[in-house]
Amino acid sequence: MFLSRLLDPVKSAAREAGAELWHMYQSGDFQQQQKTDSSPVTSADLAANRIIIDRLSELTPTIPIISEESNLAPLSQRQDWPRYWLIDPMDGTQEFVARSGDFAVSIALVEHGWPALGVIYWPKEDVVYYASRGHGAFKQQRNLINRISVNNHQPGDRLKIAISRRQPLQPIVDLLQSQDEVEYIALGSCSLKSCLVAEGKADCYLRLGPTGEWDTGAVHVIVEEAGGKILDSEFFALSYNQRDTLANPDFMVMGQASIPWPQLIKARRTERSLSI
Repeated sequence: MFLSRLLDPVKSAAREAGAELWHMYQSGDFQQQQKTDSSPVTSADLAANRIIIDRLSELTPTIPIISEESNLAPLSQRQDWPRYWLIDPMDGTQEFVARSGDFAVSIALVEHGWPALGVIYWPKEDVVYYASRGHGAFKQQRNLINRISVNNHQPGDRLKIAISRRQPLQPIVDLLQSQDEVEYIALGSCSLKSCLVAEGKADCYLRLGPTGEWDTGAVHVIVEEAGGKILDSEFFALSYNQRDTLANPDFMVMGQASIPWPQLIKARRTERSLSI
């Protein structure tokens, strides 16, 4: 009941933040700078961040908030939090700057170390993906709501893999055990590619390179409620709020459980996955 009561106000907060992003995107009235890790941040990210934090603080004053665009509390302070909000006010800042429209608002509630509620809003398409643990995953476009599930992939079907518009393809190709019957689907935003898997438009998404826990929190519950899995590059579960930084290892978003994923995708250990 607690999660179900939160869904509508969280969807509203995501839409409000997304509307502000879309206004600034269309007007071009935003400033860009680089963070210390050389990734871009814009005044639009910060405006959406303020909206979401204000709305969540009003909704649940006692639940702490972790955001990509806010200072991170030390692990000693946050490691015993029973629940917290985990947000990315704009997933896909590079897509925002590049004018592709493939950016999204991401809001998750993490309970006892695992995502329990997730909302993704895509302003360009006015689409909300959402889920709460144990209650299924859904896609809402305007007033039309449909339950979503991973693709019913059959033996012999072409494997559909979601890929980034901005990253080279070859590292992804190198992870595949076979190159036969593969179709690549390019889209921006980490969370939107994961949602492609959740709604059955792609069978998997292989993510290489830096991401944070805010990139997977909301989609994690959406993908799992749709029948899929998100695992690291060694086929182990991701973890949340366990380390000083919130950096993710490389990860895989996988659809239908009956697909023999270890026979299709090479497990690999990386320095990043070993260090976190």
